[in-house]
Amino acid sequence: MPVLKNARLMKNAEGKAVGVVETVTDLTELDKTKKQVEEIGRKLGEVHHMDRIIGKSHIMQQVFHSVKAAAASEATILIQGESGTGKELVAGAIHYNSNRVTKPLVTVNCSALSETLLESELFGHVKGAYTGAIKDRKGRFEEADGGTIFLDEIGEISPFIQVKLLRVLQEKEVERVGESKPRKVDIRIITATNKNLYDLIRKGTFREDLYYRLKVFPISVPSLRERKEDIPLLAAHFIKQQNEKTGKTIKGFTKAATQILMDYDWRGNVRELENAVEHAFVLCNSEEIDTFDLPVEIRKTHFTPPASLQMEPQRSSSQPGRTLTQETLLELLHESDWNKAEVGRRLGVSRTAVWKYMKKWNISLQKPID
Repeated sequence: MPVLKNARLMKNAEGKAVGVVETVTDLTELDKTKKQVEEIGRKLGEVHHMDRIIGKSHIMQQVFHSVKAAAASEATILIQGESGTGKELVAGAIHYNSNRVTKPLVTVNCSALSETLLESELFGHVKGAYTGAIKDRKGRFEEADGGTIFLDEIGEISPFIQVKLLRVLQEKEVERVGESKPRKVDIRIITATNKNLYDLIRKGTFREDLYYRLKVFPISVPSLRERKEDIPLLAAHFIKQQNEKTGKTIKGFTKAATQILMDYDWRGNVRELENAVEHAFVLCNSEEIDTFDLPVEIRKTHFTPPASLQMEPQRSSSQPGRTLTQETLLELLHESDWNKAEVGRRLGVSRTAVWKYMKKWNISLQKPID
C-alpha cells in the first residue's frame, strides 16, 4: 500500500523532547488516479497517431504528407475543412508526432464562449479582475506552455480577441485579465475553421495581418463527398468500434445498404457517417446492417416512392437509374428471404405491387425449396 508519512518532534516549554507526532496518509486512491491519468494520456496519443486517420484516397494521402511535414516543423498551422471532417484529429496527429509530444495538447472551442469568457479562458485572470474572480487562474495558453494549443473555430473570435491573439503570435507572451504583467509562453499554435477566412477579411470581420500569421502552413481536410472511396474503410472502422462497445458481432453492410452509403451526400461528413453506424447498431439484430437499420434522413434521399402503383416496371431505388427487371426482383427476393414487404420497402413500392410483379413474371409466391 503506498503511503505518505510525516513526523514532527514535540517539545515542552523548556525545549526538551517529550514525544513525536506522526501522520500516515493512504495514497492508494491517488496512486490509482495517477495510473488512470497516465493510461488516458497513452490512449489519447494512440487516437491521434497517423494511422488513426483513415483513408486510402489520393486526396487523403496528400493530407498525410502535410501532417508529417507540419509535425516536423514549428510553424503555425491553419486547418481548413467542413464540420465533421476530422480537423481536431489532424491537429492531434501533428502534436503527437512532433517534438512537443511529451507536453500538453490543449484544445479550446472558440465558438462555444462569449468574448469575455473566451478572454478569461485563453489568458487567465487575477483575483478581483471581475465579479466571481475569487482567485488567480491560469489561462489555456499558460497551461499549454511547452506544448500545443489548438484553437477550433477560429473564425468565430471577436476583433478584440483577434488583437490579443496577434500579440501572442508576435511576442510569445500573454497577460492575464486584470494585470499588466507579461508572461512568456513557449507554445505552438494550431487553428482550425470551417469558414473561408478570406471572405471574412473582405467583410471586415477578420484581421488580414492575423490571417497571414495563422496560415503559415495551411492544411485542407477534404469532405467525405470528395473521397467516397474511403467510405467502406471508415464504415468498417466504426463497426469495429461499436462491436467492441456493444458486444455485438456485426460483420458489415448488405449490398443495398452499402449502395446507399456510397450514394448519400454526407453533408455532416465523417461525423455523420459515425453517427449513422451507431444508429444502425441500435436497430440491427443480424450479422449485417441493412437498409432500414440506417437513419431515415439517409434512406429518404435514396428511396423515392412512385406517384402511383401500376403494372409498368418501376425504377428500383436500390439501383438508381435502372429499370426493375425480373432478375433484379429475384435478387431482392433472395436477399430478403422472400419477404415481399421488405422487398417493397427497398423498391419504394407496396407489397401488393411486388406481388403483381411476381405474378406478371411467373415468379413463385412462396420461397423455393433448395
